[in-house]
Amino acid sequence: MHRLFTTAMQIAVLTVSDRSYRGEREDLSGPATSEATRVHLGWECTWSAVVPDDRDAIASQLRHWADHERVPLILTTGGTGFSPRDITPEATLDVLEREAPGLSEAVRTASLLITPHAMLSRAVAGIRGSSLIVNLPGSTTGVREAIEIMAPALPHALELLAEIPQADHRHQHTNEPQG
Repeated sequence: MHRLFTTAMQIAVLTVSDRSYRGEREDLSGPATSEATRVHLGWECTWSAVVPDDRDAIASQLRHWADHERVPLILTTGGTGFSPRDITPEATLDVLEREAPGLSEAVRTASLLITPHAMLSRAVAGIRGSSLIVNLPGSTTGVREAIEIMAPALPHALELLAEIPQADHRHQHTNEPQG
């Protein structure tokens, strides 16, 4: 199947971590997110940043990438759990124009087969302009699993957001013939 998006696809990865931001701990989940996106989708990370667990800092970076850089896919890692400092979903909801709950639901559902802790995820996903923003877990294993789970649907989602004319024809089930 032809896909518009290739390795030139622009993605951004935002790591949300107080300790990584302060330089007290190496950011492993951001690079793991970039690597998983390359492995499962063939896309390279164009932008990356580390911000503290601060609602305004997270929202500001998401708005910048979506509104000014027009990044088609923005992935966050970290800050989706139950800790009092875990506010990535709230910051993300501050900037979303439309939610896309199916992505986070699919990740949680598939991840429950691996660990019961998946039900503790508060991750959200949605759209701002023509950007898809998806919260991922803060663990390297979690981000790899989440991207693998979403990979079959992400190219089509981004084609729809980019208003690629052929995208509407891909709404068939994967086992149906495509015309």
